Amino acid sequence: MQLDAVEQALLAGEHGETRQQMMELLVALGTVFGAERMVPIVTAQVSGASYKTIGEWGLRWLRSLDARVAVPTILNPVGMPREGWRDLGISPEFAARQNEVLDAYRKLGVRLECTCTPYYLVQVRYGQHLAWAESSAVAYANSVIGARTNREGGPSALAAAIVGRTPSYGLHDRKNRAPSVVVEVEAAGGAGPMPAAHYGALGYLAGKLAGTRIPFFRGLRPTREEMKALGAAMAATGAVALFHVEGITPDARIFPYDLTALERIPVTKAEVAGVLKETPVDAVALGCPHCAAEDLQRIASLLRGKIVRKPLFVFAAASVLESVPETVLAIRRTGAKVVPDTCMVVSPMMEGYRAIMVDSGKALAYVPSMCGAMARLGTLEECLREALTEPQG
Repeated sequence: MQLDAVEQALLAGEHGETRQQMMELLVALGTVFGAERMVPIVTAQVSGASYKTIGEWGLRWLRSLDARVAVPTILNPVGMPREGWRDLGISPEFAARQNEVLDAYRKLGVRLECTCTPYYLVQVRYGQHLAWAESSAVAYANSVIGARTNREGGPSALAAAIVGRTPSYGLHDRKNRAPSVVVEVEAAGGAGPMPAAHYGALGYLAGKLAGTRIPFFRGLRPTREEMKALGAAMAATGAVALFHVEGITPDARIFPYDLTALERIPVTKAEVAGVLKETPVDAVALGCPHCAAEDLQRIASLLRGKIVRKPLFVFAAASVLESVPETVLAIRRTGAKVVPDTCMVVSPMMEGYRAIMVDSGKALAYVPSMCGAMARLGTLEECLREALTEPQG
């Protein structure tokens, strides 16, 4: 790799041992993937924030670091909200460890904004280089915004945050961003556009079909929120960090991709609908990825004047919740729990349920392995209707 003078000084340890270690990690990563240089980043987002996922050894490693981040950096969801965790069944032992994780990140200069939707909190523009770790955020940044980021691991994202650079390989380079498979979506034709809530189901299927390839979708006219659901699900069931939608996503509009030699995969209405299977549930969880303010307002509107009968959890970034306080209060008046900072799949709070209904293809993929529960996918309206029904048994 060709390093500039600043990077050489970092690697030589002239700016401290921690920065040297972080630079060594990034140079090794770049060497493995054939990067020729480093690129400066404008922001970082670090996973490995929940004590449930990083454990004691991850906490010890964080404590060993002695530096501060060089660019605005936020965290992925943690294992509990910082207030009210007792009411959610979080043990004092877990809470103590989670707070130690947060304290370690605070000392590194990381903003304690804990969310899988950093694009609601930091302004990112087309073509900018990032080091983001959350898979759904990576898919959104690359695809919907047209920024440049690989799917970083927690340590590499933190290393990039501390030195302000990342190796230029993978999706940082335009030549690696071309589509490699075409997904023809029948579900958007014929009888009208595909319902918004079915984008998570489509992503759940498409991620399995695409694997590590970059899909180019035809037959869709999604909104940004629908692309958020589509990309999050594909990142969970496959390893999709970038997708294109014909005539919609920025790269697809700018670059005349040649699709003639690419494999074509048809997806039918019946296949998408088949992901939304009926199964009894004992809880409902919304906000994976975290809800936008518009999502919260819609939930409040649909629940107005009602009382939930089954446990209903709504997850969003703390600052998003703070932007719509009356909406949050309206949701809580129904008996639902509105939870900042955390997520259903990285918190112990969801581990006591047998089956959970979700409105996200990402959650459908992760709930069984991360929460030990069956998962059922439905539209937002279906999820809320379920939450209003009496528990069985």
